[in-house]
Amino acid sequence: MALPGRRVGGHRRVPADLRGRGGECGVIDDFLGAVRAGAGRALVVHGEPGVGKTALLDHLVERASGCRLARAAGVESEMELAYAGLHQLLTPMLHRVDELPGPQCAALQTAFGLRSGPVPDRFLVGLATLSLLAEVAEEHPLICLVDDAQWLDHASAQVLGFVGRRLVAECVGLVFATRGAGNDLAGLPELRVGGLGDADARALLAAALTGPLDAQVIDRLVAETRGNPLALLELPQGLTPAELAGGFALPDAIPLSGRIEESFRRRLDALPAETGTLLLAAAAEPVGDPVLVWRAIERLGVPADAATPAVEAGLLEVGARVRFRHPLVRSAVYRSASPQARQRAHLALAEATDAGTDPDRRAWHRAHATLGPDEPVAAELERSAARARARGGLAAAAAFLRRAVTLTADPARRTDRVLAAAQASFRAGALDPTLALLTTVDGAALDESQRARVEMVRGQVAFAVGSSDAAPLLLRAASRLAPLDLGLAREIYLTAWGAASTGGHSSGAGVLLEICRAVRALPPTPGGPRPLDLLLDGLAALITDGRATATPTLQRAAAGLADIPVDHVLRWGWMAPAASNAVWDNDGALAIATRQVRLLRDAGALAELPLHLSSLSLACAWTGDFDTVAANIAEADSVAAVTGSRFAPYSALRMHALQGRETELSVAIEQAEAAGPGVALYGHWAAAVLHNGLAHYRDAVSAATTATSNTFEHWVSAWALPELVEAAARVADEKLARDALDRLADTTRPAGTDAAVGIEARSRALVSHGARAEELYREAIDRLSRTTLRPELARAYLLYGEWLRRDRRRLDARVRLRTAHDMFTAIGMDAFAARSARELAATGERVRKRATVTRGALTAQEFLIARLARDGLSNPEIGARLFLSARTVKYHLGKVFTKLDIGSRAHLDRVLPGDGAAVPPH
Repeated sequence: MALPGRRVGGHRRVPADLRGRGGECGVIDDFLGAVRAGAGRALVVHGEPGVGKTALLDHLVERASGCRLARAAGVESEMELAYAGLHQLLTPMLHRVDELPGPQCAALQTAFGLRSGPVPDRFLVGLATLSLLAEVAEEHPLICLVDDAQWLDHASAQVLGFVGRRLVAECVGLVFATRGAGNDLAGLPELRVGGLGDADARALLAAALTGPLDAQVIDRLVAETRGNPLALLELPQGLTPAELAGGFALPDAIPLSGRIEESFRRRLDALPAETGTLLLAAAAEPVGDPVLVWRAIERLGVPADAATPAVEAGLLEVGARVRFRHPLVRSAVYRSASPQARQRAHLALAEATDAGTDPDRRAWHRAHATLGPDEPVAAELERSAARARARGGLAAAAAFLRRAVTLTADPARRTDRVLAAAQASFRAGALDPTLALLTTVDGAALDESQRARVEMVRGQVAFAVGSSDAAPLLLRAASRLAPLDLGLAREIYLTAWGAASTGGHSSGAGVLLEICRAVRALPPTPGGPRPLDLLLDGLAALITDGRATATPTLQRAAAGLADIPVDHVLRWGWMAPAASNAVWDNDGALAIATRQVRLLRDAGALAELPLHLSSLSLACAWTGDFDTVAANIAEADSVAAVTGSRFAPYSALRMHALQGRETELSVAIEQAEAAGPGVALYGHWAAAVLHNGLAHYRDAVSAATTATSNTFEHWVSAWALPELVEAAARVADEKLARDALDRLADTTRPAGTDAAVGIEARSRALVSHGARAEELYREAIDRLSRTTLRPELARAYLLYGEWLRRDRRRLDARVRLRTAHDMFTAIGMDAFAARSARELAATGERVRKRATVTRGALTAQEFLIARLARDGLSNPEIGARLFLSARTVKYHLGKVFTKLDIGSRAHLDRVLPGDGAAVPPH
């Protein structure tokens, strides 16, 4: 079905009002050519007001023959209404929204208030928009024009910026005209539009004059307008002949846009009073709905024909929409009006707006019609905020609540609204406005609940920016909340525990201990402990009482955390794998992380996804499934590039270390060190693994010693102990090896899992002799063969083979070393494979190099797309996973087929074999 609207024709002649814009018109023409050829494009046309951005958009329209056109414009007074600009752009296409995948359809409809449902993730709304535009463009190239993008509401700007960055192979062109390329449009191609050159400026000015002008005045007009076309056309019309003759009306202190607005104000002053009232109502009404404007001016006692003088003066256009000739006309009208006149206009518009169909815009107008405290209006804004939250418009919810605050007289209710606005701002990612709101209640008479919420939000902001103040702030908030809301207090204690333990600063040990003591003193949860309670109690006991006491509680927590609901995953689920990881249960951590990633994908909670993908990747790295690790890292990078999420390179460190890739690991370690001491600890662990693989044992001792030095970090410090035992044994530092072994046993024995017992047995064998050593190596292989930890099992075979060779049992050694070498090669652990090959050569066996499938020609994104296609996902399903349109997925798969020399996805199984080397008998 064709998109409703007109096809746009044109000719090649550059319009006269684009004098001096040949270069810019060339960029526009190239842009159109690329879109027609099937390459999606975005372009941000930016420059000061009046410089000709809208004229360039009009030129694009004239040139866009055979294309479909969709237009929207940002409106300053509508900036607080979530998705208003996006709705304006997509309205002609919404009859096709049902063709989108279910989650995308639901997200877009919920965002526009067309259905009720859970809050849609804004990036899922973005993906739905991309899919909808791509579907429409399948029939004809689609050109989307957004004028005055600087006044788009934040949610719309985010979504359209997202879409612009994802256009690849769609026949979609997205053009923004804006005063400056803001953060939401960052990274998009830009066309900066400056003033005209002197010759073109003089010619344009001459064309606008009706009579001769003093040459010095011309010089000054050209110089002071800096070639701004609108200024050159409008300023002379706002000046008297006497002023034009002497040039006395151009004070240097007024900014250019202010001068243009002043010129418009002078022209407005010449209009009848009734026309001015009509213009003010139109300026305050962002949609340009003529029926609404006429209803409002009727309430103001103004006849409809009052628009005629404004139309004749070239200031207003009246048709299907009421539009100002230029945004600065609207600005001049609104700013020049008195506060009382603005109030009357907004009140008339509120009364003219249907409360049933558009309650939020009605509430917004009522709010602007009210100066002093007004509880009914504030309560209406509060209801609008709730509706905005339900649509995912957190920034809009915060704006409604901020306005409600100014209309609230009761101090306690005012504080509650400030806190609600701050919470909405925080969830929208607006951290500075969040703190600014909180400062408004500093010194106020707060009750305990309010003080706790203030500290909670301050702590959440501090944690979000990685501040060392986060844990103390969250501790104080949780302590205040405990007598009031025990369940919420426990959630905040858990976040505080995570903030303190991951900070990596030795000074954090004190606050971590304080958090744990406070948790141990909490009363039991009514109705019995929940998974969160077990996790928190276990982590607290880990610090205060040690592993032996904490492990049973952590094991119970791990079992309960396997099926927590999605709302818990969103709030504190990032901590859920901690219980399994603390008790050497990688299978549990893998199951939890796998489920949580699936839940977040299904819920469209994309901003949180990279952190959970990182947990999943780390668990997969323990199993040696590097293809999945690489795919998850690529997906996390893809999501983070869209959402701006940040996550530490934990899984990349682990994977590159096991693979023996020194160059890649050094880059990841630099990133880890830049992320802070807590992440740097992972870098030292990774370096120890790498150096053991390379047989650089003294370097491994140094790295492992650092990785195990943090006495209040209970994951890496334990995981690095086997590396320290191995390296210390190889450099004959028996005391260091035995001390590390004792510390390792303190973590593995309470756990009692096959992984824990197997790794301890392998490490203990390194400091044992004779039959006892062989018994331990065999036990390690037996235990680890029951797990999915193939790298650890392969290393047990390697160490056993090395021990056998040194015991002069060359034939037995060859069997174990060959097994180790085969496993390392199959997994992709190149450094350890080379180490086992050297050991085999020392037994007299020649190692043959195995041919391996190379995928080095594929980019990370191409490999991920190929892998998902191999696993049976359709192009739309892959696109939904990676924020791409189905057409772009098809484009990338075409490149994959070419690089791998195959004809279709049916052949991907052959060139991308599934993971999984069989565990050999022992």
